[in-house]
Amino acid sequence: MTIHKIFLILFITVSGWTRAQQSAVYTSPLAEYHKALELYNNKQYLAAQNLFAKIRDKVDDEQIDADCSYYIANCAVWLNQKDADALMESFVANYPLSTKRNSAYLDVANYYFDNGKYAYARKWYDKVDEGGMTRAQRERFEFNNGYAYFKAQRFNEAKKYFNRVIDSKEYGSQAKYYLGFIEYEGNNYAEANKLFDEVKDLEQYEKNLSYFQSDMNFKSGKFEEAIAEGKKQLPTSSPKEKSELNKIIGESYFNLQQYNEAIPYLKEFKGRGGKWNNTDYYQLGYAYYKQGAYDQAIAEFNKIIDGRNATAQNAYYHLAESYLKSGQKQQALNAFKNASEMTFDTTIQEDAAYNYAKLSYEVGNSYSSVPEVLQAYLDTYPNSTHRDEINTLLIDSFITSKNYQAAIDLLEKGRKNEDKEVYQKVTFYRGLELYMENKYSEALSFFDKSLQVNVNPAFTGRATYWKAESQYLSGQYDAALSNFKKFKSLPEAKAVNEYEELEYAMAYTYFKQKQYIEAAQFFEAFVNASSNASASKKGDAYLRLGDSYFISSKYWPAMESYNKAIDANGAEADYAHYQKAISYGFVGKNDQKIQDLRDFLNSYNRSIYRDDAFYALGNVYVETNQNANAVEAYNKLINTMPGSSLVPKAILKKGLIFYNQDQSSDALENFKSVVSKYPGTPEAQQAVQTARLIYIDLGRTEEYAAWVKNLDFVEVSDADLDNTSYEAAEKQLVDGNEAKALAAYQKYINEFPNGIHALEAHFQVAEGLYKQGKKQEAIPHYQFVVNKKRNEYSEQSLLNLSKIYLEDKKFTEAIVLLKELESIADFAQNRIFAQSNLMKSYYQKKDYTQTVTYAEKVLQNPKIENNVKADAQIFIARSARQTGDESRMRSAYAEVQKTRPSGILGAEALYYQAYFQHQDGNHKESNETVQKLAKDFSGYKEYGAKGLVLMAKNFYALKDAYQATYILESVIKNFADYPEIIKEAQNELKRIKAEEAKTNSSVEVQQ
Repeated sequence: MTIHKIFLILFITVSGWTRAQQSAVYTSPLAEYHKALELYNNKQYLAAQNLFAKIRDKVDDEQIDADCSYYIANCAVWLNQKDADALMESFVANYPLSTKRNSAYLDVANYYFDNGKYAYARKWYDKVDEGGMTRAQRERFEFNNGYAYFKAQRFNEAKKYFNRVIDSKEYGSQAKYYLGFIEYEGNNYAEANKLFDEVKDLEQYEKNLSYFQSDMNFKSGKFEEAIAEGKKQLPTSSPKEKSELNKIIGESYFNLQQYNEAIPYLKEFKGRGGKWNNTDYYQLGYAYYKQGAYDQAIAEFNKIIDGRNATAQNAYYHLAESYLKSGQKQQALNAFKNASEMTFDTTIQEDAAYNYAKLSYEVGNSYSSVPEVLQAYLDTYPNSTHRDEINTLLIDSFITSKNYQAAIDLLEKGRKNEDKEVYQKVTFYRGLELYMENKYSEALSFFDKSLQVNVNPAFTGRATYWKAESQYLSGQYDAALSNFKKFKSLPEAKAVNEYEELEYAMAYTYFKQKQYIEAAQFFEAFVNASSNASASKKGDAYLRLGDSYFISSKYWPAMESYNKAIDANGAEADYAHYQKAISYGFVGKNDQKIQDLRDFLNSYNRSIYRDDAFYALGNVYVETNQNANAVEAYNKLINTMPGSSLVPKAILKKGLIFYNQDQSSDALENFKSVVSKYPGTPEAQQAVQTARLIYIDLGRTEEYAAWVKNLDFVEVSDADLDNTSYEAAEKQLVDGNEAKALAAYQKYINEFPNGIHALEAHFQVAEGLYKQGKKQEAIPHYQFVVNKKRNEYSEQSLLNLSKIYLEDKKFTEAIVLLKELESIADFAQNRIFAQSNLMKSYYQKKDYTQTVTYAEKVLQNPKIENNVKADAQIFIARSARQTGDESRMRSAYAEVQKTRPSGILGAEALYYQAYFQHQDGNHKESNETVQKLAKDFSGYKEYGAKGLVLMAKNFYALKDAYQATYILESVIKNFADYPEIIKEAQNELKRIKAEEAKTNSSVEVQQ
C-alpha cells in the first residue's frame, strides 16, 4: 500500500471522528496526528515514531490506537531498531482485525528486500495473505520471493515464483534472465539459451549473457562459438570475468588441439578464489608439452599434487616424458613410477612401468633393488614386447647394482639355466664383498657356490684365488696353499688381475707355514716380476724375503734384501735396518753390528724396535767383552723404556755381568729386582737359580732359604714335579697334539696353581680355549696373565681378551685392556688395533672427546691402511655430528671420501656429501650425489631413505613440488623399518602441502 493511500484512509477516518466529536479537547491530538503523519511521509521516522507514541497514549480510541501502533512498528523497521520484529508482531497480535495487518507484512518484507536482507524478507513474505493483494502487489510479491530464493540458491523454489511472473510486463524479462541462469547452472543449456535469447536486448544483462553463452557453447562442445563469443566479450569484461573468459577460450583451443593458441589464454586465468587446481595445471602443462617446450611443461606439471584420477595419471606420464626429454632421468623415474601405480589407463600404466624399470637400471633405485624392479615388470607383464630387453637388463643388473645378496636370493628362487653364469658372478662378488668386510668364513661359502657352477673360466679362476686368500686369513694355510697352486695351474689364471699377486700370496703362505726356503723363492719371484706392484708392497716383499733368508741362516742375502727395503723407505724401514744390524752378528761382523745398531738408535727415535736395539746392543757388547758398554746399553733400555717386555731380561743380563765379574752384591741386587718386579716370569726363575749359586758361594744359604720361602711362585720341594708336569704338556704342544696339550696344561694348573710355569700354562690354556671358540672359558686364564707384571705373554693376552670383551659389547672392560695394550704393544698392528677400538668403544660410551682423541692417534700412524683411515675419519665425523660441530663433521666426511670407502661407510660418507651440498644451497649437485648413493649403495636402505628425504627437500627448493611430494610419499610407504626417517618425511610433506594449498585448490592440507 502506498503512503498516499494510507494518508487518504487516515484523513477520512480522522474527519469523521472530528464531525462526531466537536469537543475542543480533541483539537490538539488531531493536529499532532497530522504532524506525525507528515513527519513519517518526510521519512523523519524517529520524530514521527515518538509523536505517534504520544498520541497513542493520549487517545482512547481503538482505531487511532491501532494506526499509531502500526506506524510506530513501521518506523522501527525503517530505523533498523532491534525490537522492530517484536513491535510488528505485537501490532498484528493486538489488532487482528486491522486493515493494515496484510499491508504491514508486505511493507516490512519489501523494506528488507530493498535493503538486500533476503532471508528477513522471505520471513515476512511468508506471513502475507496472497488473496488480499492487488495485481501489482502480487507481481512484486512473486518476483521478490523468487529472487530471495534465488539468492539463497534454492533454485526449485525460485523457479516456482519466477514462472508466475514470466509474462509480467514489469518483471517478465528479469524473471526469464534468472530462470535462464538456473537452467545454465543445471547444465540445461538448450532451455537456458532459449530464455537468454528472449532477454538478450536487456542492457543490464548483456555482459553476463555473453559470458554464459560462451560458457554454454564450451560445455556443449561448440568450441569455435565459445571462442568467438568469449573474445567478443573480453575487452569490456571485469577483471573476474576476464579470468573466466580466458579460461573458456584457452580450454576451447585446448580441446581443438590448437595448443599454441591455447597457451596465452590459459596463462591469463587467475584461478577461482586465487587458486588453480590440478586440471588447470595439467592443461597448460600439456599444451607446452605438445609444443616441445619441455621446461615450461615441467614447471606446470610438477605443481600437480595429490592427483588420484585419470588426468593425474596422464599428467604424471607426460611429466616423466618431459623430464626424459630434458635429460632429467632421476626425476623421470619418479614420475613414471607414479603413473605406473595408477590403473585409470592401463596402456599408460604399462608403458610407464616399462620406462620406470629401464630407468631404474640406468640411474639406480632407492626404493627397491634394480633386479627386483626389473623382475616385478616381467612378472606383471609376462607377454610384454619389451620382455627380452628387460630380461637382459635384469641379468646385468645383478652385478651393476652391487646388491649381490638380493640378486642371489632372486636367482636361488628358480632362475633358468641361462642364468648360471650370472649366478657364478654374483656369488663370487658377494664372497669378495664379505672378504672385504673381514668375514672370511662367510666369504668362503660364497666362493664355493661360485665354483660349483664353473661356467665362466675367468670367474672360476678368481673364485679359486680369493678362496685361497680367505683360507689364508682364517689360518688354514695348507688349504690356502693348495688353492693358490690350483689357481696357478688354471689356463685362464694369467688372464685375470689376481695373477700378479699370486707369488706374493704364496710366499706369505709358505712363510706362515715356516717353509722359509720356499717363501724366499716366491718373494724373490714377486719382486723381480711384478712391474705393477705398489712401492709399499714391494718394500714389504723385500722385508719378508730378508726375514726368510735370515731365518734360513742365509745372512748375506738377507742383508741385501733388507738394504733394498731400507732404500724403499717404506713404513717398516726401521725394522729392516734393525734386522740388517742383527744379521751382521751372525756373519762374525760384531763391529759392524754395533755400528749399525748405534746408527739405528740415532735414526729412529720413535721406532717400536728401540728396546730390541738397546737389548741387542747390550748383548753384542757382552759378546765382545765390553761389559761397561753393555751395562750402559741395558740401563738406557731400563730407564727410557720401562714398559718394554725386555726390561726384566736386561736387568737379568746386568746381574749376570756383575756375577761373572764377582760383583756379588750388585748381582744380587739385580736378581732380586727381577724377582720382585716380575715374579713368575722365566727371568725371575733364572734370577732365583743364579742367586742361589751366589748365596752358596757366599755361604749364606739360610738367607737364601728365607728369601725363597716368601716367593709364592717357587715351591722348592715340588720343583722337580713341577718341571716334569709342565714339560709333559709342552711336549704335546710341540708334537702338534693341541687338544692333549690343552688338557695337560689345565692339569698342571690344577696341580701347581702357583707353580714355576703357572704364567706360561695359563697363557697356553687361554690360547687353546680361544682357538676352540670357548672364549668365555678363556677369560680367567688371560686375566691371570694380564694381572701379572709385564711379560712376554702380556701383549697377546691383552689383545685376545679385549677382542672377547668387544664381541660381548662390554666396552667398559674392553677400554681398560685396550689402554694397557696401547701402552705396552711391541707390534705396530696391535697398537693400531688398540687405538682404533678405543675410538670405537668410547663412541659407544658416548664419550665423543675421547673418541676424537683416539681417532686422531690412529690417523697419526703412517702405516695404517685406507680402510682404517676411513674408520677414523668416520668416527670423528660422527662425534662431531653428536656434538653439533658441523665444521669438523664436514671436513671429516670429506676426508673419508678421499679413501674411496666401500660398504656402509661409503653410503654414509656419500649421504653426508649430499647433506652438506644441500646445506650450501647446491641443490642440483646434492641430488646428483643422492642419485649416486642410490646407484652405488642400493643395499644400504637407511641411507637410501635419508637420501630420498634430502632429495625431496632439494626438489622443493628447486620449485619442483611434484618430485618433492611424490618422493616423500614413497619414503613413507616403503621404509617402515625406519620410523624416525618416516616422521621427518611426514613433517616435510605436511609443510610442503600446506604451502602448495595456498595456490592449488586440489591439494589436501594434512592435519
